[in-house]
Amino acid sequence: MRKLVTLMLFVSFVTILSCSKKEKPMESEFDRFAPLTDQQVSELLEKAKSNSSAQPVDPMKVLTEDEINDILATVAATQVEQIADKEIALLETNVGTLAIAFYTDVAPEHCKGFKRLVTSGFYNGTKFHRIIDGFVVQGGDILTRDANPDNDGTGGPGYTLPAEFNGIPHDLGILSMARSQDPNSAGSQFFICLSRQGTAPLDGKYTVFGKVIGGLDVVQKLGKTPTMMNKFGEKSSPVEPVYIQNAYMVTR
Repeated sequence: MRKLVTLMLFVSFVTILSCSKKEKPMESEFDRFAPLTDQQVSELLEKAKSNSSAQPVDPMKVLTEDEINDILATVAATQVEQIADKEIALLETNVGTLAIAFYTDVAPEHCKGFKRLVTSGFYNGTKFHRIIDGFVVQGGDILTRDANPDNDGTGGPGYTLPAEFNGIPHDLGILSMARSQDPNSAGSQFFICLSRQGTAPLDGKYTVFGKVIGGLDVVQKLGKTPTMMNKFGEKSSPVEPVYIQNAYMVTR
């Protein structure tokens, strides 16, 4: 009987020891590009607004050269820092709100630059000046707020970024940085892709640095904006203004 009790105690001890050595189940890895529902985007927008001290911007107000220079000075004085893992950008447009997550691993300088422009208020009130259905929606130019429509698409933040071309394909909802012929001329102007078929030729030639994870239907609405010919003979200038009311950085 004593041997049986001893054996049972030994088995119980081994069982307890075995259970104590079992590893705790691993927490699922955070997916920064997991799609957000409309409700989640709406809640994050309310959170961003409640945390913001920025004054409302009138996107229809025409800025003077001095006012634009003041905005550029604010950008220059804004701290440059990387986007955190759970941090996203929200672009509140007059069509709807876009939520954007970022590829900080392959385009760190572009991500830091975008955050700098958002937090400084640079993008607030800027218009989407170039829209081609099936191709891209382009914005981010401070000169869309001045009195001269002919200079739209030529402005920047007062600095340029080095190219960070990478292997991420230009697909529907991808955020990439516009530039001139110089690969290292990117600054503030960005474009959002409207289709894989239309933007595949851009792969490896422009820096992909983000992806729309909420409000993809808004991107598609923007793509359907009626347009007219610009001074270059390209049918891409919106007939009616479409713009970023406010841009925010917010943590999920």
